[in-house]
Order: sequence, then C-alpha cells, then structure tokens
Amino acid sequence: MTQKILIAYYSYSGNTKSVAEKIKELTGGDMFEIKTVQEYPRNYNDVVNLAKDEKAIDFKPELTEHCNISNYDTIFIGTPVWWYTFATPIRTFLSENDFSGKTIMPFCTHGGGGASSTYTDIQKLCPTADVKEGFTSYNNSATVEDITKWIK
Repeated sequence: MTQKILIAYYSYSGNTKSVAEKIKELTGGDMFEIKTVQEYPRNYNDVVNLAKDEKAIDFKPELTEHCNISNYDTIFIGTPVWWYTFATPIRTFLSENDFSGKTIMPFCTHGGGGASSTYTDIQKLCPTADVKEGFTSYNNSATVEDITKWIK
C-alpha cells in the first residue's frame, strides 16, 4: 500500500518553505502552504511582538485556504518557531483538521532558540495522531542528507 503524503507548512521568511521543498523532493508528497488572510508585518520586531500577543490568547488567524487531510496517511507539518512554539497559523490548521490515526512528522526552523516546545505542543493539540520525532533546522541550514536521515 502506498502512503499518501502531505507537506503542510507556514513560512514567514522563506526558511520553513525551503525545508518543505526539500521534503517534497525526497517524498514526492503534495504541498500545501498555510497562508493567513491578514498578512504578518514584515518588520521583525513588529512580528515578534504580535506573535507574543497571539500566543498569550491562543489566537487562531483566519486562513486563506483550507486543506482536506482525510486522504493522507502521513502529514509533515512545518513551522517557524515563534515564542518557543509553533506559529499561530499552525494552531488554526491543527484545529481545523482531524488527525485521528494520522502520522505527523513535524519540522521547524528557528533563529537560535531551537524547537523549544513546538513538538510537544503539536502533540497536545493532536492527541489521536502518531506524532513522530521532529526535525529542527537553524534558519534554512538543513541539507537533503540531514532530512533524509530524519525521515528514515
């Protein structure tokens, strides 16, 4: 039986998208870019402050498109790390979908703070999924070789 793979990601600066594209090269999975109706500020300090406020209230920004994950077995979920966890658009994506029986392969990019609680927070929001060990990349320094080792 062939596994049906989805690579769903939110990318603020392009780093997470770069990792998602490498995963697509390796898996042949379908890509879904998570985008918000209201764009985030381009100024770094502004987005950092907004992300802190959104995290404090468990904000779920409205997405431009929705993805039906029912036909997928394995879902790679990618995010930048914002305030020690996943970006708030990921919260919306996770809350809109039923991950029961799905395998989640989380990955994140960060600017120096590591994954923090990104993966455990995904597990908390998707308790009926099989959340595998995450892949963490500083900015977009991940190589295809690094990602291959993680996937295996």
